[in-house]
Amino acid sequence: MIDLRRLQVLRAVHHHGMVTSAAAALHLTPSAVSQQIRQLSRDVGVPLLEPHGRRVRLTVAAHVLLDHADALYDRWEAAKAELAAHVEGAAGPLRLCGFPSGVVGLLAPAAARLAKTQPDLSVSVTEAEAADCFDRLLTDQADLAVVIPTPDSPAADDPRFDQTPLVDEAQDLLVPAGHPLATREAVRLAEAAGDPWITPEPGTCDQHHVVVSACIAAGFTPHVAHRATEWPAVSALVAHGLGVALIPRLAALPAEHTVVRVPLHGNPTPTRRILTCTRRGARRHPVIAAGLDALAEIAAMEPGVIEVRPGRR
Repeated sequence: MIDLRRLQVLRAVHHHGMVTSAAAALHLTPSAVSQQIRQLSRDVGVPLLEPHGRRVRLTVAAHVLLDHADALYDRWEAAKAELAAHVEGAAGPLRLCGFPSGVVGLLAPAAARLAKTQPDLSVSVTEAEAADCFDRLLTDQADLAVVIPTPDSPAADDPRFDQTPLVDEAQDLLVPAGHPLATREAVRLAEAAGDPWITPEPGTCDQHHVVVSACIAAGFTPHVAHRATEWPAVSALVAHGLGVALIPRLAALPAEHTVVRVPLHGNPTPTRRILTCTRRGARRHPVIAAGLDALAEIAAMEPGVIEVRPGRR
């Protein structure tokens, strides 16, 4: 017999590429992870780890087993969903996670809606960037995530995850109140090519990639004068006339900041695609389906946020 928990450890090692990183994600010690892999190796009768310099790496046999593990977990999640459908109504814990402005504009209102409409659900929300969301799903620390894909995210057809578009979120140009573009109804992104820009530090969040990609598509490389990640910090820098920024429609800003959101038009008009993500096979679980429905309802109510398509389940 093969213990699915040991397969989960193997999947975590593959996902993180290192035993130590997998151990941290699983809240285990590296020695415990190695022990689980060695026991799994004895279960299947083939070596799953081999020395690689000062570290270890997965063997060819381990990758073969991983393909089957993904299929097994898909069927297991589907089985749990089908069994749960025999229980009347949605009941139990629902663990949500997502990026900061997604918590503000989507997850928090969805959780509040579920508290009223699904009293038998126990909903918890965790703020996390995309990489951590995928990690939480894989290690069964979350059930449903809202994420923005980045170049480092799992591929859309990754067999471990079910990723489905929820909305395309518009991006606005954020300028100081006295800026020449502040009184315009809409502008082209290229009109801000000569301004100093405020962006997050590369690699800290998805927004840096969104800004740089949009500006390059508009025909210029932004001159980055300041780095900030949190939206209030970005807004403060803009309000003091230190630069301009792109800001997603869902991001909330302090009311006291003298800034103006100017809609963008023309080509390109930058947006960021927001996905719902579950473990593959789990989307039809009644508890998760209730969360997906609530998110879709909230997304449809957000002004200026374009709904991508129905069929969220």
